[in-house]
Amino acid sequence: MITSTSNPQVKNLLQLQKKSKVRNEEQVFIVEGLRMFMEVPQDQVKKVYVSESLYNKKKEELHLERFPVEVLADKVFQHVSDTKTPQGILCVVKQRKYEIEDLISKENPHFIVLDNLQDPGNLGTIVRTAEGAGVTAVFMSSDCVDIYNPKTIRSTMGALYRMPFVYVEDLRETIHTLKEKNIKSYAAHLDGKNTYDKEDYRQGTAFLIGNEGNGLREEIAQCADTWIRIPMCGQVESLNAAVAATVLMFEVSRQRRG
Repeated sequence: MITSTSNPQVKNLLQLQKKSKVRNEEQVFIVEGLRMFMEVPQDQVKKVYVSESLYNKKKEELHLERFPVEVLADKVFQHVSDTKTPQGILCVVKQRKYEIEDLISKENPHFIVLDNLQDPGNLGTIVRTAEGAGVTAVFMSSDCVDIYNPKTIRSTMGALYRMPFVYVEDLRETIHTLKEKNIKSYAAHLDGKNTYDKEDYRQGTAFLIGNEGNGLREEIAQCADTWIRIPMCGQVESLNAAVAATVLMFEVSRQRRG
């Protein structure tokens, strides 16, 4: 059992919690909590860390023999946890890589394309909702918030394990590649020609969603085949990025259900 916060493993866990550079160098990320542990794909788990009290209470119930496990004294677990009320379990998980070529070749794909999204909770909510709406994959500009940010991971509620995603260096090039595959791109934009529910999304579809404060960059919006808008009542001009993405994703889901 690890009883000191000076232990090298503890120091490494703190680095993985706080620094995307370290996560990417080691090709891992950290998930916390019982639900995230129960849903993690077994082949992606590198190591599991459990607090002493949880280990003593639930070691059989959690079937910890499946994984390499390290027990931490409760005060040490509290030290490495990213949450105010730790549940006593966290995992170091291998990152999964997806290839854009494999994703765009799927039949009638449905993509969400994110431009410079910055809020971890927004990204996590979009990933979670994307799974629920049957989205094929999420594409992100390289300056989007890190999907392995602990707040993003918590917001995905496990969808991160199942929803394919790719960071791309050149979003314009990616949208052009989608066009070559007959996947129509729609920019969510205040100056949209049609309201979102007047378009046909039953064939390959990609929605472009912009930054929370500034919307889509002009050069990205100009790449879209069509600009669409979500009609508003009252004095509200626009919706939160995750809410707007949700409205659009579930319209595709509704249309494709027939």
